[in-house]
Amino acid sequence: MKPIALFLILVSLAACGADGAPMRPSANLGLSLGSGGVSTNASVGASNGTVSVGVGL
Repeated sequence: MKPIALFLILVSLAACGADGAPMRPSANLGLSLGSGGVSTNASVGASNGTVSVGVGL
C-alpha cells in the first residue's frame, strides 16, 4: 500500500507543478487547398517554457 501511496503523491506533485513548471499541452490542426488538392496537417505537443516536445502528423 505504501508504494502505491508514494507513487500517487509523486504524480500529484508533478501534475500541479510543485517540482517545476507544469507542462502545457498544445495542438494544431490545418487544412490547405491548392492545385494539388486538399492536404491536412496536425501536431500535438507540450511545453513548460524551457523544454518543448511535439509530434507532427
